[in-house]
Amino acid sequence: MGNMRLSVNGGNRLKLGLFGPNCSSGLAITMVPERWPAGWDDTAAMVQLADERGIDFILPVARWKGYGGATDYEGTSFESIAWATALLAITHRITVFATVHTPLFHPVIAAKQMVTADHVGKGRFALNLVAGWNEGEFEMFGVAQRDHAQRYEHAQEWIDAVFRMWAEGDDFDFIGKHIQLRGVRAKPKPYGGTRPFLVNAGRSPAGRAYAIHNCDAIFTGVRSSAFDEETGIVVPDLATIRADVADVAERARALDRPFGVFGRAEIVCRPTQREAFAYYRYAFEENADVECLAQDLAMHGITRESRPETYDDELRKRVRRLPIVGDPDTVARLLAEIASTGVSAMAVSFINYAGELPYFCDEVLPRLERAGVRLPVEVSA
Repeated sequence: MGNMRLSVNGGNRLKLGLFGPNCSSGLAITMVPERWPAGWDDTAAMVQLADERGIDFILPVARWKGYGGATDYEGTSFESIAWATALLAITHRITVFATVHTPLFHPVIAAKQMVTADHVGKGRFALNLVAGWNEGEFEMFGVAQRDHAQRYEHAQEWIDAVFRMWAEGDDFDFIGKHIQLRGVRAKPKPYGGTRPFLVNAGRSPAGRAYAIHNCDAIFTGVRSSAFDEETGIVVPDLATIRADVADVAERARALDRPFGVFGRAEIVCRPTQREAFAYYRYAFEENADVECLAQDLAMHGITRESRPETYDDELRKRVRRLPIVGDPDTVARLLAEIASTGVSAMAVSFINYAGELPYFCDEVLPRLERAGVRLPVEVSA
């Protein structure tokens, strides 16, 4: 089959991936009964369809406990390295990420697990690195959350150790401030003599520097500048997105290698704009799991007590982080506009991945091909 590494400078100008299908409800904080259950059989069938239809990647969320509320949003989830390994065994083209919290995974064990996945997928394994942020989950492991600067110090030592395990043939010692390893031996190496594709979502200066130094792409905010209350049409803030992409490109230029920018969006696509917005309002406004939304905001330090005057607006913003709501023409146009800013990939989510992906592939992907941001899919013999 040959090496199949995801690339930011080849193939589709806008790569598309599915975000969060290893967790119950995916990324949709809604109580509607058709929300994503994340069972294995549904997931396997959905990912095989994505593989056949040319979706570029699958990106899981690393979650260890849910958010409570009526739905316990993301309360049921599969561990992402094992999940990725299984999906790589039943697919042929698609890249499958694992999402790894560096403080929770011992680097020697993680390096071996990830190489195993990479050989199963013949070079289609990829890694989303997370330095850690969810204190409630860390307590499950008896691991204390480091201060912000030390998180990235530890994460740097962690990936340095993993890179050495993936590259060096001889035994070695690794003596850092946070990680000490002796007599390290790691065989085999990643598939095909190249390392997996890496992405990170660091937003702070330290996080962004970490991502650019170590990874192949960074997650960045893809925000909207307006939301039409009558039609549900979102207007991406293209100027801000373009400036953010340019900033990342300037910082990465010194590395003399391709570097990408990933965004994310929640998709609601129906045959007409009226149908799409009606379903969006039904799912995300009329049936929002408000307790889960409040918990999500609280984890980011936003409560009614801390921001009494703006809290309700913050709650609405969380619902409308970046919904792309519309008929196939609208959805394809908005994705193409985001691609025009230099964003190289979009990780998208649906309320029910298996139920909504076929329509998205049938109607939106051909429009993106005609817009010149996606290539036609080569059908396997």
